[in-house]
Amino acid sequence: MAYEDIHTVPGGHRVVLEDREQLTISGVEEVESFDENTILLTTTQGELEVQGEGLHIEKLSLDGGDLKVEGLVTALLYQSHSRERGGLFSRLLGG
Repeated sequence: MAYEDIHTVPGGHRVVLEDREQLTISGVEEVESFDENTILLTTTQGELEVQGEGLHIEKLSLDGGDLKVEGLVTALLYQSHSRERGGLFSRLLGG
């Protein structure tokens, strides 16, 4: 399935991982930070951390909430959707 063929529902969230090397995510609200090993996102379903090697963002559309990442994906980690305890960085730094 090609990236352009994926149709998203407004406000919905979808994650498609192909061969652990092509990741497509819909429902992206914000990209908090990224480097070749970690991408931190806020999605409609909570905060998401993508871990891997050689990660790079191929396409980002915050208007449509779509993100395409290429590279070796080793983990997808969701944090609580609740923001009562502070943001992702606050929790990572012990706040």
